[in-house]
Amino acid sequence: MAENKQTNLTYRDSGVDIDAGNYSVKLIKDSVKATYRPEVLGDLGGFGGLFALNSGKYKEPVLVSGTDGVGTKLRLAFMLDKHDTIGQDAVAMCVNDILVQGAEPLFFLDYLAVGKLDPQQVATVVKGVANACKESGCALIGGETAEMSGFYSDGEYDIAGFAVGAVDKSKIITGDKIKAGDVLVGIPSSGVHSNGYSLVRKICFEVKGFDGSEKFDELGGKTLGEELLTPTRLYPSVCLPLIEKYDIHGMVHVTGGGFYENISRILPEGTGVSVNADAWEMPAIFKLLQQWGNVDWHEMYRVFNMGIGMILLVSSEDAKSIQADLAAKGEKSYIIGEVVEGNQTVEVKGGVFNE
Repeated sequence: MAENKQTNLTYRDSGVDIDAGNYSVKLIKDSVKATYRPEVLGDLGGFGGLFALNSGKYKEPVLVSGTDGVGTKLRLAFMLDKHDTIGQDAVAMCVNDILVQGAEPLFFLDYLAVGKLDPQQVATVVKGVANACKESGCALIGGETAEMSGFYSDGEYDIAGFAVGAVDKSKIITGDKIKAGDVLVGIPSSGVHSNGYSLVRKICFEVKGFDGSEKFDELGGKTLGEELLTPTRLYPSVCLPLIEKYDIHGMVHVTGGGFYENISRILPEGTGVSVNADAWEMPAIFKLLQQWGNVDWHEMYRVFNMGIGMILLVSSEDAKSIQADLAAKGEKSYIIGEVVEGNQTVEVKGGVFNE
């Protein structure tokens, strides 16, 4: 009777390459360490990231946390095989969210799940995360790269992040101070950011049949793919000095839900907001998306940021000083509306709504 010889299986045979994982860590180590703040303890590779809160900086420190992903914008990264910007999207969606409550981002952790681990691809994505953390002033103190063979297709991945910030309890921005007569200071977005991409993909790649390589005069020489992969803007370095200096009554990160959902969620009872759509120049990409998809304008302002990524609700007096401070740093800003009496409703007027 012949001897039955069984092959010795390894983890690599099942689709998980431990050596590739170790190599990817080696490739990103310098980028990660470049984000460290003085409060970071230990080194990359521990079971948990350590961060010693500077208690002398806060009287009553409150930790503010947020988590998010990039959504279906990832499909464009796969389609165009461009992975150097998507990490910034993951960071921005988290740090911008905790910023609006007055928090300084302290540290960030990322989670990256892949089908087959490509160390160079992982390094490209995580370097984008690290660069965005450094620009936001927060440390990248940990993360996880999971190789999930058979779950994601080769070359595809998902990324999510988790940010923690701190603010003094007395300085938390809740929206409670918002009152009729306040004005809205809008700070421009860098483009579509990371929301509405299911609709973007429907319009561009199903309805119009584009492949991302198309060029349009309105986009200033960028291909459609380059425009759509422009990373979400990071607002901490712009807004933290304003939070320190002024009495900010409310802040809005314009993400999924656009103007209608995001502004209304911070309004106290008895107030509403009137937005003047003529106050800023709408980026060309939004006009093109509306035309290509024949999307109702109300729907556009309900889904996209339309060129305004961050909104500060402040007194009219402070608004003038805030705009002057921003202009001195080369930052554009616009008075895009006012707070009125109402029932936590948002109305968008002007521009296309009058056509």
